[in-house]
Amino acid sequence: MTSYSQSFRMNLYPDGQVPNYRDVGEEEQWDTTDIVRIARVQVPDIAVYLPSKKNSTGETVIICPGGGYHRLAYDWEGGDIAKFWNSKGIAAVVLKYRLPTSDAQVISHKSPLMDAQRAMRLVRYHAADWGVNPDMIGIMGFSAGGHLASTLSTHFDAGDPGSGDPVEHLSCRPDFSILMYPVISFTGEFQHSGSRKALVGEDEKLMRYYSNELQVTGRTPPAILIHSADDRSVPAENSIVYYQALIKNGVPGELHIYPYGGHGYSLAIGMGHLSGWPELAFEWVKSLQNN
Repeated sequence: MTSYSQSFRMNLYPDGQVPNYRDVGEEEQWDTTDIVRIARVQVPDIAVYLPSKKNSTGETVIICPGGGYHRLAYDWEGGDIAKFWNSKGIAAVVLKYRLPTSDAQVISHKSPLMDAQRAMRLVRYHAADWGVNPDMIGIMGFSAGGHLASTLSTHFDAGDPGSGDPVEHLSCRPDFSILMYPVISFTGEFQHSGSRKALVGEDEKLMRYYSNELQVTGRTPPAILIHSADDRSVPAENSIVYYQALIKNGVPGELHIYPYGGHGYSLAIGMGHLSGWPELAFEWVKSLQNN
């Protein structure tokens, strides 16, 4: 077994082999004023947080931070969340994914999903090394990261057995999804126009393709959705229509709409009973083992 420290970083792709990428001289932009925000991602990677072997329960959560597809709220909706999962014995992986607003993307809308698919395959490939269950790897996302998580949950494949890269042989289907105040629809009146414009612009075909409530099937993984009724940025209807699509297709789903909280609250520390959402999500993940 390969020996890993309990927290480390790993590039998603081999050096010089990032797909859908061109070197235009851009540099990543890091803002650490109050939270870590990353824009113009050039080298997508994962930050892996492993609990101690004795505490490990076998599940893994891959986390997609939000930021409207313009930037990543990297610690606020990434690293801080990973540490919570570790406290429960669950491995966590924070995805630093490329953004469509970067000029380095050849076809801008493709890169975020490519990176999410690769992250799922990569974690599955290293499951034995990291002491996790390859059949209990979920995807989690916040806001636009929730859109990416729901996109992976509805736009996955079984892998490419003909690829020369063994990582690419593996399925990128998540085993479950945790969607936090997610952007879901690009066609409804309640869409988040900023995320939609950043990812697909005004292309109506792509707007439908990435309206993930329209893409749910019986193969879509189970999901828990958490939102706030007073979210004026990404209305709760986004979570509601995805939940309805799950139920229509016979997929187990759970929906929680808090009466307050607004948008973008991370762990909701100091926000009353809203701060209980992480425990709620944890209990839901554990319940999957019994179903």
